[in-house]
Amino acid sequence: MTHTEHVLKLLKRGRRLTPLEALREVGTMRLGARCYDLKKQGHPIKSVKVKRGDAWVAEYSMGE
Repeated sequence: MTHTEHVLKLLKRGRRLTPLEALREVGTMRLGARCYDLKKQGHPIKSVKVKRGDAWVAEYSMGE
């Protein structure tokens, strides 16, 4: 299974992923690029900025 396929599987299950979670669970350091690829394929991926500790990070999920 590719990183992109693994990310899609998690998002379809209702998961919300941040880059750190994607690194730990999928092994990819390029979550934004994988989500971009999925958007180009027509998947309704959305992102929001969330605060984690002192930093703001992108959190990706499947759009409605």
